Amino acid sequence: MKNYFIRLFNYDAHANRQMNGLITQFGDLEKSRGWMAHLLAAQQIWLLRCKNLPAPGGPLWPDNSTEEMAGFITANHADWLSYLETLQPDDFDRIITYKTLKGDNFENTLSDILAHVINHGTHHRAQIGQHLKQAGATLPATDYILYVRDLEKTTS
Repeated sequence: MKNYFIRLFNYDAHANRQMNGLITQFGDLEKSRGWMAHLLAAQQIWLLRCKNLPAPGGPLWPDNSTEEMAGFITANHADWLSYLETLQPDDFDRIITYKTLKGDNFENTLSDILAHVINHGTHHRAQIGQHLKQAGATLPATDYILYVRDLEKTTS
């Protein structure tokens, strides 16, 4: 399971880089930039929850530049991979207890949280894509299966 999630987080960083580059190319559209900044901030919050550390004090919807977000994409990816590398098979069924930013308490398995982080990114990249398409962008192919096919080409 560890390798599966590592592959998903590699894909996530790849897709985030593509969309952040497109945001930059199309004049740093505020809505698109806001969604990307949010998904990156949420990744940081979820990682801290998984590590049983307190959430950062920053906003869930920060106003970051595309240059800052490029750095966050790289840092988030490295931090998530570093964390995933520490996990043992039984850890994926471990219950993570956390508090939302509103103060509500929840418990979920680590594997469900990891799936959520990936799906959350996909959700917001779709919003970004629609927004950029309306602005005239030609969207890159960010489907996971296309990423996997390209990955298999480079490793064969």
